[in-house]
Amino acid sequence: MSPVTHRLVQDHLLASADRLPEKVAVSDEWGTCTYAELLDDALRFARVLQDEGLVRGDRVAVYLDNTAQCAASIFGVLLAGGVFTVVNPQTKAEKLEYILRDSEAAFLVAEARSADTAAAATAAAPDLKGVFTNDGDEGRRGFLSLREALDATAPEPRPVPTIPLDLAALIYTSGTTGHPKGVMLSHNNLVFAAGSIVDYLRLGEDDRILSVLPLAFTYGLNQLLLTTRLGATLLLERSFAFPARTLRRVREEEATVFPGVPTIYVTIVGLEHEEPYTSMRRLTNAAAGLPPALHAGIRRVFPNALLFRMYGLTECQRVCYLEPELVDQKPTSIGKAMPGTEAFVLDDLGKPVEPGEVGVLHVRGPHVMMGYWRAPDLTARMLRDGPYPGERMLCTHDHFTVDKDGDLYFVDRSDDVIKTRGEKVSSVEVENVLHDVDGIRMAAVVGVPDALLGQIVRAYVVLDEGAQLGEQEILRACRGRLENFMVPKEIVFVADLPRGETGKVRKKSLSREPLETMLPSAFQLQTETETETPQA
Repeated sequence: MSPVTHRLVQDHLLASADRLPEKVAVSDEWGTCTYAELLDDALRFARVLQDEGLVRGDRVAVYLDNTAQCAASIFGVLLAGGVFTVVNPQTKAEKLEYILRDSEAAFLVAEARSADTAAAATAAAPDLKGVFTNDGDEGRRGFLSLREALDATAPEPRPVPTIPLDLAALIYTSGTTGHPKGVMLSHNNLVFAAGSIVDYLRLGEDDRILSVLPLAFTYGLNQLLLTTRLGATLLLERSFAFPARTLRRVREEEATVFPGVPTIYVTIVGLEHEEPYTSMRRLTNAAAGLPPALHAGIRRVFPNALLFRMYGLTECQRVCYLEPELVDQKPTSIGKAMPGTEAFVLDDLGKPVEPGEVGVLHVRGPHVMMGYWRAPDLTARMLRDGPYPGERMLCTHDHFTVDKDGDLYFVDRSDDVIKTRGEKVSSVEVENVLHDVDGIRMAAVVGVPDALLGQIVRAYVVLDEGAQLGEQEILRACRGRLENFMVPKEIVFVADLPRGETGKVRKKSLSREPLETMLPSAFQLQTETETETPQA
């Protein structure tokens, strides 16, 4: 297959493999993968999918760790004419089943170590045509060995007439409904965003991007798309669970770009370093606001790196960035819209706010999502009529201010989605799990501001009369059904929950009032959860 003009996501890989076949495209804990090898695996997987019955537009769930195999699977799905949805490898069976059913996935690719979870989830997913694991399961579940299938198949998929307007990815993100929403991103959305980000970050072919961010989220996924667009090298880590190992890799492999979130930077600044990491040229921050107090420490560790403060959301991947030369002058700003787009703050009447006034951020551009998968009402809430006939713009529902220069400042969120450690957490989803625990009569989950995590997940729990239920039992129930970052960090036992005239729980009171003022009889428990790294 010969490379073509960059119109589709896979065109970047085709072009880079044609131009730089022997260059390392992806390096993970298992070794290195050149552009020629990455493309070969992707082409083989595309043909495997087609031979197994994939038709144009079918969804394929990629339930893999941050590895070259995950990258090849993403491109293989696209080359076959399918739509990929990368699922966080932390995801439990219940949510995986929901994603498979909601997306009507035709195929699932899973880690061998997650085969039990995959088996539980796929039992109730009637649309599946096949399940692959990246190692055989000895026929116990009827899953196909991905490696054996690739080795037995020629890298020659049948051509598919995909166009830039076609759906390329479903990115599932938490929402206020209690179930994750599938954000529909077209080839055009992803290709445009990658080009704009490459532009403002001033990246080049010689860059080596080290990413600990899950490919399941747009912040992590974009690192792969930037890499293949440039013909650069992606150094993948499964997580930031072992910071010293990650930083050793920065030095040994001379990483030049590092995307992070505040919790990662706090950890890095707090460690002892024998000497600074002088190879680093670009640092980016998104998913939560970076405390300005960290700026000096980050510069000590990475003295040659430009620091980009950014803001984005899955529905358009990225919104804005602050030029690194302005970080000292405007330490809390997240700057202006990225190239080729427009971002503006409107009041309740739809008029632009004056400098310093609070309004809601709106976004225009080719990066704005197609909508939510099979959710027209939710789509209508987020995509509004734009300034020109026939145009739709994104209403983020997040509150912002703008200064006299047009630079943006985040104020707060306006819904019940909690942003913690760079991840989105649906408070309703956590509440649903709590309400299923025997002995819990009512529960309310809120996000509480935290200097390190952005927000922490706090659960207020009302027990049934006479129930003998402790925090550890509640946490076990949560850990069994939720990703680690969704498990409450604080459990508060209360006699009742504050409610308004309609009986609805007043969550804003719970999240904004000091605990000792509003609930003097409650006692608070700090809990430990396993540390993992975002999205976004």
